Amino acid sequence: MKKILMIEDSKKTSFILKEVLEKMGYNVLLEPDGVSGLAAARREKPDLILLDLLLPKISGFDVCKNLKQDNSTRHIPVIILSTMYNEENVKKMKVLGAVNFMKKPYRLEELLMEIKKQLRDE
Repeated sequence: MKKILMIEDSKKTSFILKEVLEKMGYNVLLEPDGVSGLAAARREKPDLILLDLLLPKISGFDVCKNLKQDNSTRHIPVIILSTMYNEENVKKMKVLGAVNFMKKPYRLEELLMEIKKQLRDE
C-alpha cells in the first residue's frame, strides 16, 4: 500500500482529501505543520508528499528545501498544493525539487491524476 504524507494546516481540506485517498487504497498520514511534517517524512518514508506552503512553525518552502537536502528523503516526490500560486513561487519550488505545483482550490480529478502519475511503480 502506497503511503502519502499530507502536510497541511487546514483540517477541513486535509480530512476530505484523506478520505478520498484512503477510499482509493492509499495509506494517508496528516501533519498540521512544517516541523512535524519533516519529522514524519524522515520517520515514515512516504511514497509521496502533498505540501502546503503556508504552514505554522516553518514554511512549505523550507520543508521542501530540507527534504531535498536530506539523503533519506530527497527521492520522495513532493506536490505543492497552495493558494500562493504565482510564476515566482512555481519557479522557486521547481528549483527546490517539487515535482508539481497545484493551485488551491485544485480540481480533485487533476490532483488524483497527478498523484497516480507520481506513484506509478517507482
